[in-house]
Amino acid sequence: MARSPVSVPAVNTAESTADQPLTEEGLLAAVGALTRRDRDLAGIVARHGPPPLWDRQPGFPTLLHIVLEQQVSLASARAAFDRLLLAADPLSPGTFLALGDAELLAIGFSRQKARYGRALAMAIESGDLDLDRLPGLDDEGVHATLQAIPGIGPWTSTIYLLMVLGRPDVWPAGDIALAAAVGDVKGLGYRPDAAEMVRLGMAWTPWRSVAARLFWHDYLARRGRPG
Repeated sequence: MARSPVSVPAVNTAESTADQPLTEEGLLAAVGALTRRDRDLAGIVARHGPPPLWDRQPGFPTLLHIVLEQQVSLASARAAFDRLLLAADPLSPGTFLALGDAELLAIGFSRQKARYGRALAMAIESGDLDLDRLPGLDDEGVHATLQAIPGIGPWTSTIYLLMVLGRPDVWPAGDIALAAAVGDVKGLGYRPDAAEMVRLGMAWTPWRSVAARLFWHDYLARRGRPG
């Protein structure tokens, strides 16, 4: 019988350092705060240890890689990105824009993602998008700035906030792997939809980014995949 997720208490906001990007030390402190309050998250750590920080370098290559990850497996996106690094070395907006349609298709870009990549590269080249300004914006400002670019929606901007800018309390409610992991760990017996994920995620405020890492950690381990 599925356990009810409503028994999970929220994290005390006094324990938050939500104005600071996550570090390895901060991640472990947040894991401790969450696992003291949620036995299911504590079970993940008991089985698999704490999750990786999974931080990524800021900039155009990483954001383009996240666009490639939209609605495909991470392995497929990684393979395409590796081919892109060989074709455009060093990878920059200019070297990306120099690639033709046939080259991008051979690398693994769909026609739609090729358009998205070009829109992103042109926005950076023109100065309409300054990725160096993002760390100085609040979460909503980052969402608004990134989502002004065609092909960047809430999932992509949330992943950039979570893994690149290190924001501690963002929650990719539409992430399929995360939803599957929440369903597994909380014993729901089904994969919650995005609306339910938003509601469930409030239990882990102000460390939702850390809770997401814990759930992904369990998801990968259950499926025998490296972290």
